[in-house]
Amino acid sequence: MAPHRRLLKTLLQAGGLHDIPARYAAPMGWEAEIEELRRRQALARRMGGPEKLARQKAAGRLDARARIAAVVDDGSFREIGELSGFAGYAEDGELVSFLPANFLFGRAEVDGRPVVVTADDFTVRGGAADAALHRKLLEAERLATTYRMPLLRMIEGTGGGGSVKSLETMGHTYVPEIPGWEAMVANLAEVPVVALGLGPVAGLGAGRMVMAHYSLLVEGLSQMFVAGPPVVAAAGEVRTKEELGGAHIHAKNGAVDDRVATEAEAFDRLRRFLSYLPSSADELPARLKTRDRADRKEAWLNAAVPRDSRRLYPIRPIVEAIVDKSSWFEIGREWGLGVVTGLARLDGYAVAIIASNPEALGGLWTAATARKVERMVDLADTFHLPVVHLVDNPGFLIGRRAEDEATIRWGSRALTAIYQASVPWASVILRKAYGMAGSAHAPADRFRWRMAWPSGDWGSLPISGGLEAAYRSELETAGDPVAHLADIKARLERVRSPFRTAERFGVEAIIAPEETRAELCAFAATAQRALRPGRKGRGLRP
Repeated sequence: MAPHRRLLKTLLQAGGLHDIPARYAAPMGWEAEIEELRRRQALARRMGGPEKLARQKAAGRLDARARIAAVVDDGSFREIGELSGFAGYAEDGELVSFLPANFLFGRAEVDGRPVVVTADDFTVRGGAADAALHRKLLEAERLATTYRMPLLRMIEGTGGGGSVKSLETMGHTYVPEIPGWEAMVANLAEVPVVALGLGPVAGLGAGRMVMAHYSLLVEGLSQMFVAGPPVVAAAGEVRTKEELGGAHIHAKNGAVDDRVATEAEAFDRLRRFLSYLPSSADELPARLKTRDRADRKEAWLNAAVPRDSRRLYPIRPIVEAIVDKSSWFEIGREWGLGVVTGLARLDGYAVAIIASNPEALGGLWTAATARKVERMVDLADTFHLPVVHLVDNPGFLIGRRAEDEATIRWGSRALTAIYQASVPWASVILRKAYGMAGSAHAPADRFRWRMAWPSGDWGSLPISGGLEAAYRSELETAGDPVAHLADIKARLERVRSPFRTAERFGVEAIIAPEETRAELCAFAATAQRALRPGRKGRGLRP
């Protein structure tokens, strides 16, 4: 046995390992390399430098590292690829300059839940491609998929997209492709993806925005475009950033789900959205404790729907009265106005809510309304959220606008999503359910947890709309057509009673409106027996 090994054995037996003489340690430590590591870490953390950071702050926007710190739990961020960037070296190999890559990512926790967090660094070349390393973006997406963690994107700039200046740097051009797009597509079926637009967002950055389950822009700070104002101006259209793609534009056309007033509000909505979802499609949403009694009754609901079918009424107070207190999280408030959609809890169980909105065209479904329904159904089905549908649907919008918007195509897509969904579904028919759009109240190919308020009114079309056409010949021969029409209406009013439908088991239950919460809490609890974790084979369509 070599002398140093005999000494080591003796010291181990004597418990005196700490007394090994210095001559038996490594002949040279790694202090120089560790010092170089610290120097490079400091250079990376400088981002674009003091001047660019000051400019970012003056614009009222946080920098990428400050954003990560504001979103994740204290001390939980573990950066991946911190030292990546673009270095310059002297002839002797000494590092003389370093520009960090403008895409940061790593592991972290949000409210104790592991996540993957990414942030574009606008202080380095405005987030352009010639300061990006595309494999970082791809690896961030892969990390989320492989380890089943929600993916949080904080986007500013082109998000790793193209830059004309990069062509000179490369010395050649290329046939376009998007590194990592396949990973983004896969993640829509695997893990919750949230995208926050926190500054001007263009090109691939805009693509990354909409490839998410939940996205938003910050009013006044964020804009989104296929191409920004300078490129658009070259094509002859001069617009400011706000005129071209302000948050108010995209929150109303549905390109993003919401707009908020501040970055802090954006971070809060991110956390709330995640709280309703599992970490991946391989898990079920968690139930939270609630002090809100499942049998709580709101007596005012009994008069919430007016007797006059032409009168409108607000739907949001009804939603808030039924779900657990303070649990309502609306998504897409400014677009597809014929329905209100969002997430909520019933007796602590997470559910997806779709509710007709009579205050917008009486609840008629437009093309945008149908797209909004489809999006919410896809989200619910991907992450195993039972659906609660509050129905007052007089049908599809009709007329030239409806035809120009291809309403029947988008309406049929929404119906397809409803029938493809595998999650439990409860419908509460508050008032109208007419025609093809009315049939979207629930999938008809399975057991239906369906109930109606006494105000329920349904059919292939409203009686008032088809009455004179259906009885034209009879009315033409009547001695007093007006009186005869009134008599026909009276007869049909008796037939249209929801109790007549219930007698024939055409609707499974009629309930007092104040009992709705108790019924839906029972549904949410029973629905857990039918939920199965696992990928559904398709994710949310952007």
